[in-house]
Amino acid sequence: MTVKAQVRWTDGMQFIARAGKSPAVVLDSSEGGSGPSPMEMVLIGVAGCSAIDVIMILEKKRVQVTDFQVNISGERAEEYPQRYTDVHIEYVFQGKGIKPKAVEQAIQLSETKYFGAMASLNADFETTHRIVDE
Repeated sequence: MTVKAQVRWTDGMQFIARAGKSPAVVLDSSEGGSGPSPMEMVLIGVAGCSAIDVIMILEKKRVQVTDFQVNISGERAEEYPQRYTDVHIEYVFQGKGIKPKAVEQAIQLSETKYFGAMASLNADFETTHRIVDE
């Protein structure tokens, strides 16, 4: 499967990015601030990829999640290419009667089978999760 994207320079360090027929996204440097930096987008992509996996799996298991978020942080190397060396992902689930085992299985399946974004990076990943019972 081929995925195509385009990044077009606008001004300064600002770029407009579009993948396929999706809406455009503004990218910028940390100093410009009009959008996330490309390296921040890497973290957003990693979190989004796993979030989709986990919710799809839990829906198939008929787990009633009423709210869900993924918090992600990454440590970058000091020297170029300043890649992410460590990434921490925290999954926060809210709902009534969510079983920890179902959550753990969904996260494990995402990490070991479906999580294309994680597999594309060369970093050590740590994941945790919390369940907020309503």
